[in-house]
Amino acid sequence: MADNYEQIKDQINHLSEQLDQYNYEYYVLDNPTISDEKFDFLLKKLENLEDIYPQFKTPFSPTQRVGGQILKGFKHVTHKYPMLSLGNTYNKKEIAEFVKRAENAVSIYKKDLQWVCELKYDGLAISLTYINGILTQATTRGNGIVGDDVTANVKTIKSIPLKLKGKDYPAEFEIRGEVIFPHKAFEEFNKIRIENSEEPFANPRNAASGSLKLLNPAEVAKRKLDCFLYFLLCNEEEPLNKLSHYDKLLKAKSWGFNISQYMTLAKNIDEIIKFIEHWDTARKNLPFDIDGIVIKLNDSSLWNNLGTTAKSPRWATAFKFKAERSSSILESIEFNVGRTGIVTPVANFKSVWLGGTWVKRATLHNEEQMKKLNIRIGDEVFIEKGGEIIPKIVAINHLPDNHNKEFEFISTCPQCNTPLIKEKDNAGYYCPNYNHCKPQILGRFEHFISKKAMNIDSLGGSKMKMLLETGLVSDFADLYSLTTDKLIGLVVSEKDSQITIQEKGAANIINGLKQSLNVPFERVLFALGIRMVGEVVAKKLAHHYKTIDNLMVANSLDLINVNDIGETIAQNIISYFSNSENKVLIEKLKACKLHFEVEENIITGNSLAGKSFVVSGIFNNYSRDEIKNTIEQNGGKIVSGISSKVDYLVCGEKMGEEKKRKAEILNVKMITEEEFNQML
Repeated sequence: MADNYEQIKDQINHLSEQLDQYNYEYYVLDNPTISDEKFDFLLKKLENLEDIYPQFKTPFSPTQRVGGQILKGFKHVTHKYPMLSLGNTYNKKEIAEFVKRAENAVSIYKKDLQWVCELKYDGLAISLTYINGILTQATTRGNGIVGDDVTANVKTIKSIPLKLKGKDYPAEFEIRGEVIFPHKAFEEFNKIRIENSEEPFANPRNAASGSLKLLNPAEVAKRKLDCFLYFLLCNEEEPLNKLSHYDKLLKAKSWGFNISQYMTLAKNIDEIIKFIEHWDTARKNLPFDIDGIVIKLNDSSLWNNLGTTAKSPRWATAFKFKAERSSSILESIEFNVGRTGIVTPVANFKSVWLGGTWVKRATLHNEEQMKKLNIRIGDEVFIEKGGEIIPKIVAINHLPDNHNKEFEFISTCPQCNTPLIKEKDNAGYYCPNYNHCKPQILGRFEHFISKKAMNIDSLGGSKMKMLLETGLVSDFADLYSLTTDKLIGLVVSEKDSQITIQEKGAANIINGLKQSLNVPFERVLFALGIRMVGEVVAKKLAHHYKTIDNLMVANSLDLINVNDIGETIAQNIISYFSNSENKVLIEKLKACKLHFEVEENIITGNSLAGKSFVVSGIFNNYSRDEIKNTIEQNGGKIVSGISSKVDYLVCGEKMGEEKKRKAEILNVKMITEEEFNQML
C-alpha cells in the first residue's frame, strides 16, 4: 500500500512538472508545444488525483491557478525593501542631464558605464517573495512602505512561476514587476461583459489594478492577466548581488520568470535616445500597453554611491511618451452644467480607440477655446488624453466639403433656461440660478458629502440623486433628519442595475451622517460650495473670522485684506451670504449641530516657528491634513504653492512633479517625512 502511495505521489509530481513546463512554454516563451485540449485534459487529471489524495497536493500545484476560496479581505504587509517610485520626464534633454549627472557622480569609480533600457509597462506594480524557490507572498506597492497581500490572486497569473526552475536562486529574495491586462484578453473579457449587459472596462490598466483587488480569486483567473518582472532584491551577502542588473534579469529568466525580450544595453545617451524613439512608434504594435521607457544604471554596485532623493533613486529614471492622438468626425456639441453653475461644452464624435480605451466625448473647455478652434459640426477633430486620462480636442481639420457654420456658444442654461452670465476674470459662462438649477443642486450635494468636505462615505452620487428625486431632501440640513425607516426599501439606480437599500445600508448612511458632525468649521465652510472657495481659501477664512457669523457680515474690503482673497472671491462670498435661502440653510445647519466656529489648535511647541511649508504627496504616519495640523501646532505656516519665500517642501510618495521642479529651480529645501520628524 505504501508503494502504491509513493507511485501516486510520483504521478502527481510528474503531472505538476509537466503542466508547469507547458505553462512556461505558452506564457513566457510564447512557444506552445501542446494543444489547449490536451493541457486541459492533463490539468483535470491532476485535479482528480489531488481530490482523491489531498495529502499530496502542494501550494505550488498548477491547480492553484484557477482560484480558491473567496477572501474576506487583504492583509497589510510592510515591504522588506521600500518600493520607491521613479522620477520621470517627457523631455529628452532632461534624460541626457540625468545620465550626465550620474556619470559624473561615479566617474571616480568607473568610466565606461552601461545603461539598461526597459519598457515602462502600464499596469500595477507587484512584489513577489520566493523562499526556497516557492512563491510565498505577492504584495501590491501600496504607499511604498505598506501594501496589500494579494498572493491568492497573483497565483492565478500563469506567467508567474509558483515554483522556480533550476537550483542557483537565493534561499530568499524578492522580484518586482508589473501586472498587465494584455489587449487580446482585455477585449475578450469586455466582450463577455457586454454580452452579459455589464458595463465594459474603460482601459486595461485600471482593469488590471481592479482585478487584483477582487476578493474572489476564481474571478481573477478568468481575466487572463500577465506579468513582466524587472527588478531583483536579496540580502547583501548573496552572490547574486555581484552581478549587474542586466545579468540578474537573465538569471531570473533561467528560473522561469517572464523577463522582457525587449530590454537592451546602451553605452551612451545617443543609444538611449535611439531606443526611446524606436518604441515611441513601435509601441503601437505591442500586444500590451506601455507609457514610456525606464533607464537604469547597469552596474548595480554603484547604486548606493548615487543614493536616492526623497522619493526616487538617482540611478534610474523614466521617460514618458507624450499622449497619443486620434482623429474622428465631430457629430454634435452638448453643454454640461457643474455644481457652481459653470457651463462646459462637450464634443461628441465617432468612437475612437485612444490610450487603451474607447473615447467618444471630449471637453471643449469654454467659448474662447471653441472660437480658437473655429469648430464646426462635421469637421475632423484630433483628440488627446490630458495626463493620459481626460480626453480633450487639441486641433481641427476643416474639411473642404463641410459647409456648416461655426458653432456658437449658448446664451441660456441648457437645464433651466436661465440667461447665462460671463465670468469677470475667466473665459467661462455660468448659470446664476443657484438654488433651483437641478444639476447645480445635485453637484453641490455630491460636493457636500465628498471626502474632503463632510466625508459621508456611505452616500454616493446615485444615492444622492435618489434622495433628491424622491423629495426626501431638498437642502443639506434635510440629510440630518433622515432615519433608517425612511431609507429602507428605497431603490437606487446604478448604471444598468437597481439596488434596494437594506437595513444595514440604511444604518451605514445614518452612522456616516452622525460622524460628519465632528467635521471642523473650515471643512464645513468648504462643503457649502461657495464659488471659488476651495480648501485653502476656506481654511484661511475660517481661521481669520473664527465663526460663520463674523464671516457673514464681512464687507468686501475686510475680505480682500485676508491673505489670498481677491476681489472676485470676496464678491462671491458676499453674494452667497446675501441670498436669503442660504441664510436660512446656515441656521438650519446650526440647529443640526454642525461646527460653525473654529476650535483653536493647541500650540504644542515652537520648533517650526517662523518657517513656511508646502506639503505634497502621501505619507506613512500622517494624513496630509494631520501633517499640516502638526506644522501649525508647532508654530509653522502652511503655504499652498511653491515660491522663493517657502522654507521647506515636505515630500511624500506620489509628490506633484510640478512642485518638485519649482522647488529645484527656486532652491527650496525638500525634506522627507523622517527629516520632518527630526525637525520636531
